[in-house]
Amino acid sequence: MRRVFAALAAALLCASGGAAGSLPGVDQALVESDAMPPKLSAFGLFRGNDPKTPATGIGYALRAPLFSDYTDKHRFISIPVGRKAKILADGTIDFPLGTVLVKSFGWTDVNAARPVETRLLIRRASGWAALPYIWDADGKDATLALGGRRLPVTFKSPDGEVHSIRYAVPNKNQCKECHSLNGEIVPIGPKARNFILDPAASAKLRGVYFENPAALKPAMPQWDDPKSGSVADRARAYLDVNCAHCHNPAGSASNSGLFLRWTDNPAGVNYGIGKRPTAAGRGSGGMDFAIAPGDPAHSFLLYRLESTDPGIAMPELGRSTVHKEGAALLRQWIAEMPKASH
Repeated sequence: MRRVFAALAAALLCASGGAAGSLPGVDQALVESDAMPPKLSAFGLFRGNDPKTPATGIGYALRAPLFSDYTDKHRFISIPVGRKAKILADGTIDFPLGTVLVKSFGWTDVNAARPVETRLLIRRASGWAALPYIWDADGKDATLALGGRRLPVTFKSPDGEVHSIRYAVPNKNQCKECHSLNGEIVPIGPKARNFILDPAASAKLRGVYFENPAALKPAMPQWDDPKSGSVADRARAYLDVNCAHCHNPAGSASNSGLFLRWTDNPAGVNYGIGKRPTAAGRGSGGMDFAIAPGDPAHSFLLYRLESTDPGIAMPELGRSTVHKEGAALLRQWIAEMPKASH
């Protein structure tokens, strides 16, 4: 896992409790309004509008991040002075009004100084708002792209292979599709089981932003680190982050009956093992089961994960390349399952 915390610690806010207020540089009134400013700089989230230097906030990473065409991601949270996030009993993080989750996407071998896009998830009185911004060619600001966009990009994956793709910046509706829970937009990655605060942040600073920071105890293994868990557990962590935001009983793919959360029973048919397709179509590739134990070549969950065909590929959004390393982990997991007796 890539833990990207560079330049965040120096920008952290040192504040105490009290009435909620504006942060240095951040236009909190704009954040909490229903406005959608055409330029990212209007929010004042970055110092000197440098995407790697937040005006304030606390950095975080995920043990199992969502795969997004091998992009490097820089993440931080801005929470108003006097308000705190709270970790609930089920591991959900309840962020207060005025919170901004900031995530910038890019490739170090494309342009190390400037990301391709920055996505904001803002907690407003009306609910969470998702705003995608694409960085301008001169790197001085980013422009709102509610309609999304396809950007031609060439980069290298970790194995050195060169990829030339049309990178997809999601439109506002696509943001809602992935972030939907019971019809409402919610954060995907930040859950206690998968969440790591910047290790450079002091205990005092953690207490500034979180009511109960000690409850942030990541339970999921790091999907690409064999030392962090078994093949099965690491595969489940991968599925939780890359699939379960839709494949859960309250998600946009609830009608599939395929539920892939870390908390779901991995032995049940709803987890895909021995599960037949809900509807016939190209997505099953003519295969009988989502997961055929001991037989990855006839498991259509893997077939869809290894496809880039828009009518077959899963996830449907967020990638234009195959995550070979993630697919290899799932292939190993399925291959090691005892074959079903007949």
